[in-house]
Parts: sequence; C-alpha cells; structure tokens
Amino acid sequence: MTSVGIFGAGQLGRMLALAGYPLGLRFRFFDPQASPPAAALGTHVRADYDDLDAVARFAGGVDVVTFEFEDVPLAAVGAAADRVPVHPAPPVLAALQDRWDERQLLRRVGLPFAPCAPAAAAAEVSAALDQVGLPAVIKRRRSGYDGRGQRVVRSRAAALRAWHELGAAPVIVEALQRFRRELSIIGVRGRDGAVRIYPLAENHHHRGILRRSLAPAAAGAVLQATARRYVRRLLQALDYVGALTVELFEVDGGLLVNELAPRVHNSGHWTIEGAETSQFENHLRAVLGLPLGDTRPRGAAAMVNLIGAPPALPAVLGVDGVHLHLYDKPARPQRKLGHVTVYAADRRRLVPRLAAVERLIGGPPGRRTLHP
Repeated sequence: MTSVGIFGAGQLGRMLALAGYPLGLRFRFFDPQASPPAAALGTHVRADYDDLDAVARFAGGVDVVTFEFEDVPLAAVGAAADRVPVHPAPPVLAALQDRWDERQLLRRVGLPFAPCAPAAAAAEVSAALDQVGLPAVIKRRRSGYDGRGQRVVRSRAAALRAWHELGAAPVIVEALQRFRRELSIIGVRGRDGAVRIYPLAENHHHRGILRRSLAPAAAGAVLQATARRYVRRLLQALDYVGALTVELFEVDGGLLVNELAPRVHNSGHWTIEGAETSQFENHLRAVLGLPLGDTRPRGAAAMVNLIGAPPALPAVLGVDGVHLHLYDKPARPQRKLGHVTVYAADRRRLVPRLAAVERLIGGPPGRRTLHP
C-alpha cells in the first residue's frame, strides 16, 4: 500500500489525507504539535524539525514526502530526501522560502512584480525607500502568512519602527500597489512534465487573512491566459512537481505577481466540491507520478473561511449547495477553524446562496456586493 509522508499536520495535511484515502493511500505526518488537526488521519510522528534522526525514521516508512507549508527547515527536508523522493524538490523549496530569492526567480523568468529592495540594517531600510518610494510594505524575507511578518508604512520613521517590530530581521521593502483586486491561480505539474491549471480565483482579505474566494473569477480570456502563462513558466523553470500557487494583483497594466506558495493553498479549497479534481488530489497524483486529473470547474463556487468561532451547524447546512469543512482545531480569535464551500451551477444561482451563508456566519468585513 502506498504511503505518503507530509511535513506538517495542520488543515492542509488533513485535506490532503482526505483526498488520498479514496485512492488507497496511507499517510504519515511529521509535526511537533501534540494534537494537530491531521493526526487522526494517519500516523503522527511528533518531534522537532531539528531532530534529524526522527526525520529519517519518518521518511523511512513512506514512499514519497511532501509538505503542507513552505517553512520546513531545509536540513529536515534534506534528511528526508536522503531516504525517499521529496516533491516539490528541496532546491525548489530553498528558492521559495526567501522573498528576495523569490523576486530574483521572478526576474529570471521574466514575470512582473512590484519594485522592491532588500534591507538588513536601518541604513539599508532608508536606502531601499530611496529606490521604491512611499508608501511601502516592509516584509520579512522569511516566514509570515495571513498578514504576519509585514507592515504597511507611509513615512521613513514608520518604516524604521516597523523594521524593529519585525525583529530587525532581513526584509524586503516593496512599493505599495494600487490594485483592482487580488487573484490567484494554481497549477499542478506531474513527474512526467504534464501540467494542469485551475481557473483564476478572486480573493478578498481582511487584516491579511483570506476571508472569501470566488471561482472561477470573473475575468476575460486575456487575463486568464496571462495568469496561465505565468504559472506554466514557473512550473517549467523550476522543474516543479506538485501544486504551485501564484498570488496576483490585477493592476491597470495587467497582472503583478505578489507571492508564490509551493503547496496546496487556501484559495484553492473551492476545488474540493467545485472542480472535477481537487487541488489536494491533484497534488498527490503529481508527487506519486500518477496521471493528473481534470481541473475544469463544475459550475460557480465560493469559499468562505470560518475565523475565530464555529458556525451554527443546522442553519449553515440548511442552505442549498453548502459544504462544511471543520478542521478539529480549538477556537481562538483570528484562527481558521474551517471553511464553507458554496456551490451552484452558475454565478446567478451562487450569489443568493453565498449571501445566505455570510449572513449566518458573518462575511468578510467591508466585502464587495456580489452580482450575478
């Protein structure tokens, strides 16, 4: 029986396992937490990531290793790769763990991104602002998600305060962009080089946390083709295996790349019910060398994250087209406890269903009014 090892046992690992069990797969998770969300769905190896003996034991019992988050220490990934194939490969992970290295990759493959400069000292922060101007975003080069590890600044004094608040760590200083909306696209590449790409999703954030995704995004053929070209170029340049997410800003001149995520992604949760093959199943197919599945949408879908508190189950489940996913995580403020997918045959039918769900659970603050 094929066994998959996953670094991390959070909700993404949980959903990978749920997608893999119908394929006859078994799972082993490496995670230092005592009771992570995915632990009940496989064998849980509890150890710190710097325990390379534990990593070796973990990898020794599986056929392939992958990861649910990109900040796995490279030493741990390398120790696993000494035993079994790891996908995406360790050099890919190394290239995408550092935001400045990521920007250099984008430059090499010819993809547009906001002007930015690196800084590792107070004087370098000031010099970077000379290059990119104000307002700007200060982002830690490593780690940070859901808005963590970054600050928007509108003065030099604020920039220096932000740098100290971020631990005086190496950062990038990036020009703040005026954009029409945030989008993302997920591509999957198999071991044989085959590529499948999902349609663009439109994403709405609040305080850095994704609150809602709509898919397919209302986007013309040119925009879809541009995004597909971006993700395909990255997949090929990296000799990538697995799911890759490209987060984008739509601006007057087209699309700018914001961030890359070498894994399954929150903005792709809609694919579980809303696409012919979910991002989770396709990632597993890719890393195992299996044929990739169809990525076409089945209709119109929306994903709404459940933040901080669980919903009233009977009320939410009473809405047609709703699918509820809870992650088995203790509630706390600003924590993702689950998500709701709302599905319909088309956008016209989707809008009232989504509105009903958001009335029940509280939609994204300041959210846009949707129209069919």
